[in-house]
Amino acid sequence: MESYYLDWANLLLRWVHVITAIAWIGASFYFVMLDNSLEKPQDAESLDKGVGGEQWAVHGGGFYNMQKYALAPKKLPDHLHWSYWESYSTWLTGFALFTMSYLWNASTYLIDKSKMDWQPGAAISVALAFFVVFWIVYDGICQIFGRRKHGDAIVGVLVAIFVAFAAWLACHWFAGRAAFLLVGAMMATTMSGNVFFWIIPGQRENVALMRQGKPVNPIHGQRGKQRSVHNTYFTLPVLFAMLSNHYSFTYTHKYNWVVLLLIMLGGAAIRQFFVVRHRFKLGNAKNPLPYAMVGVAVLGLTIVWMKPEPVAAPAPGTPVATVSFGEVQKVLEQRCYMCHGAAVQMKNVRLDTPDQVALHAQAVYQQAVVTKIMPMNNATGITDAERDLIGRWFIAGAKTH
Repeated sequence: MESYYLDWANLLLRWVHVITAIAWIGASFYFVMLDNSLEKPQDAESLDKGVGGEQWAVHGGGFYNMQKYALAPKKLPDHLHWSYWESYSTWLTGFALFTMSYLWNASTYLIDKSKMDWQPGAAISVALAFFVVFWIVYDGICQIFGRRKHGDAIVGVLVAIFVAFAAWLACHWFAGRAAFLLVGAMMATTMSGNVFFWIIPGQRENVALMRQGKPVNPIHGQRGKQRSVHNTYFTLPVLFAMLSNHYSFTYTHKYNWVVLLLIMLGGAAIRQFFVVRHRFKLGNAKNPLPYAMVGVAVLGLTIVWMKPEPVAAPAPGTPVATVSFGEVQKVLEQRCYMCHGAAVQMKNVRLDTPDQVALHAQAVYQQAVVTKIMPMNNATGITDAERDLIGRWFIAGAKTH
């Protein structure tokens, strides 16, 4: 019964996390598009008010005129809309979900003893350290190199190298599924850190100075723009990391950290296409199609590289050994009852009776034989021969009597 309520909590929390993430990413993408779609206003009234760029749009049967001031309006309105709760809510729900799914069950989901045989407390501490250390290093790179000549390029290269190192380290220390999610959560934490530590405080300080009639500090605008751009390029890689746990062929690959980096690179290149596309339409940038082509090429080559070796079919007439349910039951008892038996039924799945095995036969075959994601991190040491036995039993009809 406890696992039933935990499953509901996980579902509802994941639902809220997705909703808030859509709100945050949607707002971020919208403002990037708006910023790159602005045209200089033609009317004297807008120019006199200090409008530096505007966009006319039609949506939902109405016309909209979005304007961006070169500095600020002559008089700030009493009410300003602040975009930050989307970020904070996404991080809070994401961290709660990570805690419930991975940290709370570290022995099952976070630790792969074949990679690092450590205690749950140590694994949890190191996982949390990824968030903190990555933020400190990233923020230091931005502050040290961000305002130098070619600073954006230097920062981009150094951050990319550090992401690659973090991905390699996570995939060598943690279970593949957890490692992918950890790298994504690490980057998402930095995205929220940009909003919390720099973007919003800088905007608040400048707004307060404007209301007092004092000159603003330009560093806040420069830094806010820099960190917002970084968040834009982090977005698609983070989204892949969050979705990857549904596709075991990515995180169970021998070189899973390379897979993660290649797909992140492809996502970032495709995101660059959409960013530049708006400026290209106004004649302010070159055709961004090469970015999209690079991104698609990287993903395509990754697919080809990861293609599994074909399995040779048995020669015609070769007898196929039949598998009895008793043989399968012995494997289930040794490898599956720990989490799906009389005492514990994780995900409300029970495999200790013939009727329950018949009910979940398709899922057992899919997860233990096809994707090989169960047992989780192979905690019970199931062998390839045992997986093959289950597979032959299922293909022969999955009979339990």
